[in-house]
Amino acid sequence: MKFQHLALGIATVLSIGCTKEVNSSPIVNKSPSATTVSSPVAVAKSGNFKAGEHSTQGTVSVVTKQGKRYLEFDQRFKTNEGPDVFVILYRSDMPPIYGIKKKDYMSIARLQKTSGSQRYALPDNVKLADFRSVAVWCRKFNATFGYAPLPG
Repeated sequence: MKFQHLALGIATVLSIGCTKEVNSSPIVNKSPSATTVSSPVAVAKSGNFKAGEHSTQGTVSVVTKQGKRYLEFDQRFKTNEGPDVFVILYRSDMPPIYGIKKKDYMSIARLQKTSGSQRYALPDNVKLADFRSVAVWCRKFNATFGYAPLPG
């Protein structure tokens, strides 16, 4: 019986003494191949949205990332729901509330969502110097929900 207690005691001491402290922090690979390098983002122009047919707010910026240009709406962007709503570039700094003419704008994409940050790729052939504002526009009713002038 003494032998069993002695063996149990020795086993306990060895198991406690040999227990390694476990760190619950995640393992981080510090090798150069695991490093992610983000490319810089250049902001060319930006403007604040103004109400048109509907209350529209937030900021839009023209940014370049890895050689590609985008329109970026910030997290404060907000407008109303509507049918057939698009993001367009408009030739003047204040598009009309109703009756936009085809020759005066370029459609970029259907609006992704009515609030929050979002990004739209600009076609490579777009000459930004030809456009002075970004608008949220309902094609079905030819109504400008809101617009943001882009300073030249």
